[in-house]
Amino acid sequence: MTVPTETQVPDNPHKLRLRQLRPQDFEDVRTIWQEVYKGLGGLFRLTRDKYRQQIARFPEGQLCIEDKGRVVAVALAMIVDYQNFGDEHTYAEITDNCTLSTHDPNGDVLYGVDVFIHPDYRGMRLGRRLYDARKELCRKFNLKAIIAGGRIPNYHQYADSLSPEEYIEKVGNKELYDPVLSFQLSNDFKVGKILTGYLPEDNESAGYATLLKWINYDFQARERPLVGGVKTNVRVGAVQWQMRRVESLDDLLQQVEYFIDALADYQADFALLPEFFNVPLMGEFPLDTPTAEAMRLLASEFTPPVCEAIARMAVHYNINIIAGSLPQMDEGEMYNVAYLFRRDGTWETQYKLHITPTEHRLWNMRGGHHLRVFNTDAGKIGILICYDCEFPELGRLLMDQGLQILFIPFWTETKNGYQRVRYCAQARAIENECYVVMSGSVGNLPRLDNVNIQYAQSAVLTPSDFSFPHDATLAETTPNTEMLLITDLELDKLKRLRHQGGVRNYKDRRHDLYRVEWIENDHAEES
Repeated sequence: MTVPTETQVPDNPHKLRLRQLRPQDFEDVRTIWQEVYKGLGGLFRLTRDKYRQQIARFPEGQLCIEDKGRVVAVALAMIVDYQNFGDEHTYAEITDNCTLSTHDPNGDVLYGVDVFIHPDYRGMRLGRRLYDARKELCRKFNLKAIIAGGRIPNYHQYADSLSPEEYIEKVGNKELYDPVLSFQLSNDFKVGKILTGYLPEDNESAGYATLLKWINYDFQARERPLVGGVKTNVRVGAVQWQMRRVESLDDLLQQVEYFIDALADYQADFALLPEFFNVPLMGEFPLDTPTAEAMRLLASEFTPPVCEAIARMAVHYNINIIAGSLPQMDEGEMYNVAYLFRRDGTWETQYKLHITPTEHRLWNMRGGHHLRVFNTDAGKIGILICYDCEFPELGRLLMDQGLQILFIPFWTETKNGYQRVRYCAQARAIENECYVVMSGSVGNLPRLDNVNIQYAQSAVLTPSDFSFPHDATLAETTPNTEMLLITDLELDKLKRLRHQGGVRNYKDRRHDLYRVEWIENDHAEES
């Protein structure tokens, strides 16, 4: 047997790789897009901003095939809650003009936005590879089906003699060939109906499109378990906390447990405590202890046992507890940290990102570096500690991650300080189409420097539309009085608002003009 030498082995003209799209692929993608859709304008004008939005919304759904480093085929997709659109929709409506702002990570269907292949690579079955990858994506996310609107670009040749229904039937019987529909039918997609005006600019298809569906037979129905299921009606409780002198750690924890027990009796899903609710424990230190040192002692001596106790309460009383915020030492630096203690025993943290001048000057605190949406058995929640809610970018970033309920533990000394938090919290609810629960402290601590007075009126705030209270306030406490606030939230109303509201802040953002994005950083992950 003769072994071929290196010069006898022909060079492979291709080196194909399937992967997710990246921002730096834009020029390659636009080149293919313009070649495939030349003659079509409007919706089909791909801009860099639209492209970045597509990747940011659902990176796993934006796929490509590269050949020796150059993108030659692309498939775009998103997840939608299909009942919000139904079968009668247009391309512009369901994709929000191809920005994919309609992507819903909690949806039930993978929607095929587009597949386009460089003309030089047609006939290499790259489309089949992308379709197979989509099917795997549908299985991975346990979605019911893949649905797409399909062009019928050869129809214009037969429009005078065949109705759209007749044309589709002949293509299905292989009496006629359509470069798009024939391919889709060969990939196990079925035509459900004909869409009129799906792409008005598509003269080749005479404005018609097919509604195509591929059923995921591996789909597992998401039955709600008796314990731990995701709820749509959620009961929240906010503790308007009285700052008072305490004799010991046990004294403070007894006060916390009293409120948690009361909320559990009402079968609340969440309990929210205020910012720095444990500062009365600073009274345990000598009166001449400098303020900054007293806060460091509070963090090191009392934050760990407070966390341990509240974590046990969350499990014991079967309630998710947002433990306001507590001072925490982390590698020698002081932070203001909110804790989420879930009733299943797990817990996570959200560091305060924006430190007030007082926190920095008196306690030498630092701002955190990460922003999270937390999954719970009662919806997706976010936590912004007091001053953080006055920065609208944070609410928008949380909304893009599926935020439903925003919790704001706060601590304000005066009414004007409180109003800053209240008005900004209300704005976050309206612009991000979410519920906002805010909880503060009242009373005074006369023996402690710089923490001596409080002003608060805790509240549950809503978007401002017909399905919600006329003043966008679901409930609120009496100002400056220790009490509990308990109310129910209907999460399904948020879905309806997003698609059927009088105005639609989420959908109507001008992605062609502006965007809000999180800047990657090299800071270590907070524990």
